[in-house]
Amino acid sequence: MAYYVINYSKLRIWEDFLNMFFKDIYKPISPVYNLVLAMLWRHPENIEFDKVKVVHYCANGSKPWRYTGEEENMDREDIKLLVKKWWDIYNDESLDYKNTLASVEAKAGVEKNGLKRFLTAVSEAVGHYINASSAA
Repeated sequence: MAYYVINYSKLRIWEDFLNMFFKDIYKPISPVYNLVLAMLWRHPENIEFDKVKVVHYCANGSKPWRYTGEEENMDREDIKLLVKKWWDIYNDESLDYKNTLASVEAKAGVEKNGLKRFLTAVSEAVGHYINASSAA
């Protein structure tokens, strides 16, 4: 962060250059692949809700893991549905890496000793992490 503060004017030149260079090339991402929640109440006519693939939970109070429904516009049914969908996916055990690995091994019926040791070591190594502060 200190680098950015000290060199802000130098970095700003590059940002301006890139903005000029891409001025006529810029193409916004479709709301299907980048649904910004504010679009639901600002331009609902532009949203095909059942086609949405990626939701950008950037509105104040919209992060599913912190959702209370108390912030402005967060009491809407469409927002509640998206938060519920996020939790459904998060809690889906079929998407869990360990369950998927066990299922594949069971279907194959073969337990390769070297591969099993490797996968065990990797999953244990990846399992240790340090919580970082939220970017939100």
